[in-house]
Amino acid sequence: MRTIDWDQKKSCITIIDQTLLPEKLMLLEIRDLESLIEAITTLRVRGAPALGAAGGYGVALIARSIKTKDVPGFVKQLRSEAIKLKNARPTAVNLSWGVERVLNRALDADNVQDIRNIALEEAKMLAEDDVQRCREIGMHGAQLLKDGDTVLTHCNAGRLACVDWGTALGVIRSAVEAGKNIRVISCETRPLNQGSRLTAWELAEDKIPVTLIADDMSGYVMRNRMVDAVIVGADRIVEDAVFNKIGTYTHSVLAKAHGIPFYVAAPLSTFDFRRKEKDVVIEMRGPEELRRCGNRMLAPAGVPVLNPAFDATPMENVTALITEEGVFRPPVDFKALEKLKM
Repeated sequence: MRTIDWDQKKSCITIIDQTLLPEKLMLLEIRDLESLIEAITTLRVRGAPALGAAGGYGVALIARSIKTKDVPGFVKQLRSEAIKLKNARPTAVNLSWGVERVLNRALDADNVQDIRNIALEEAKMLAEDDVQRCREIGMHGAQLLKDGDTVLTHCNAGRLACVDWGTALGVIRSAVEAGKNIRVISCETRPLNQGSRLTAWELAEDKIPVTLIADDMSGYVMRNRMVDAVIVGADRIVEDAVFNKIGTYTHSVLAKAHGIPFYVAAPLSTFDFRRKEKDVVIEMRGPEELRRCGNRMLAPAGVPVLNPAFDATPMENVTALITEEGVFRPPVDFKALEKLKM
């Protein structure tokens, strides 16, 4: 089952509703732009590569919903709706990348039906490419792990964050597939617990040994030599920093202090070659994510809350970037990487 896909018979996007895991595995049918944006903002679908696919399929969905046959009017509306989709999550670069890839390809056509057909064709190709890229990331990254290693990971960079296989967890899956005995320590990843709800669930499903810890236990397990490597995913990589789920920076500092390699696994579509750390807007999420857990209050109703979704890890804290094109150790030649992306 893919995290995100296109249902040909129903002409809609299907996604795994990640907010229901691990209690319930359920597919949602997304039939309009408003439902897709809601699914993205509420994290029913999340993870950089999966958001890239959501952007691509979203353009195909929008193109099917526009009624006018007038090409200039159609294109104007398609571009306008695509901007709304791109803005659903500002920090994750793959969403905009997926929208732009499909939009640019589809708008090569000169009639409405061809635009619709090409948009869907390109979105499907983008999704297939993601699966292949994750496999290649896994193959390159698996070579960095030794038989018997224990890997600490944060948030969820598995198949649920991609179309399939995963980035950080894809490296672990590929190492296990190659016959290596790998154990995983999964940080719970507050406040929405993607590590406990999603990563632990994925690994348990695959029968890969996983131990769950609270986020602030990572120093304990590193100091006690229970970790051989840290592998995380990324939502945006710029020349001087990696943006990933809040808490990633803390783990990078601890790993550096304890001499533990800190790897970032991500496709080149996650790289932003136009910006540096200071140029990136970090998404701020609602206060209720910290004030409440379900129906239970965890804090006084009016207490001020700071809730950034991501933080920036300086490139000097990164041992290597694992991509579909190979492993790159800082300082990384971003101009050469950009050529590979093209």
